Amino acid sequence: MDDLIIFDFDGVIADSEILANTVLAEAITELGVPTTLDDAYRLYMGKRLADVITSVEVELGHALPRDFPAEFQARTLARFRKELRPVDGVYDYIDAFSDVPRCIASSSSPERLSVCLKLLRLEKAFGVHVYSASNVPRGKPHPDLFIHAAERMGANVTRTVVIEDSTSGVQAGVAAGMNVIGLLAASHIQDGHEERLEKAGAHFLARSYIDVESITRDLLTNDSRPGSLE
Repeated sequence: MDDLIIFDFDGVIADSEILANTVLAEAITELGVPTTLDDAYRLYMGKRLADVITSVEVELGHALPRDFPAEFQARTLARFRKELRPVDGVYDYIDAFSDVPRCIASSSSPERLSVCLKLLRLEKAFGVHVYSASNVPRGKPHPDLFIHAAERMGANVTRTVVIEDSTSGVQAGVAAGMNVIGLLAASHIQDGHEERLEKAGAHFLARSYIDVESITRDLLTNDSRPGSLE
């Protein structure tokens, strides 16, 4: 049946969005564009750093310092090494579907993903099946990364489950023709996020990995198609 579960990373496996977006807001503010944590969520969450940089450069009217990406990555990873935690329930969910092929498809860089997977002790759970948007022409909300991951895994897109927490990620999964679960379990989720994911096209909404497990079993066992949870 060529089933596949695709995990986004930040906010889906790692409870990292507050940490990463706090560092991002601080860095952009230092560059001369006052940016709050909420601004970072609204404008940049789920996007590739290259796309974030392009947006900030437009706002500033000039190019960022050449060393900005490396400096931002170093600051972010330093924060992760002190404070990074998994999203509640993700380990049990991975165990529950140990027989289903799985991979990660994330906007984060390969280097950042490698460090974080080691911190969370999940390197063996995914092995080489970790795909970064830096390896495709367009990042989320375009479907390129999810299609790339499904092709690499030999999966049928209609039998692929995507777990996402950002609007751009949900849009990418829907555009790829996959079954998209909008996850509302990480610590960065605020009022109104459910509605934003729904508006972005999420076929299902899950407030915990217990919900995700139930939805996944229904999709993969009963050959369900995208729809709405009651």
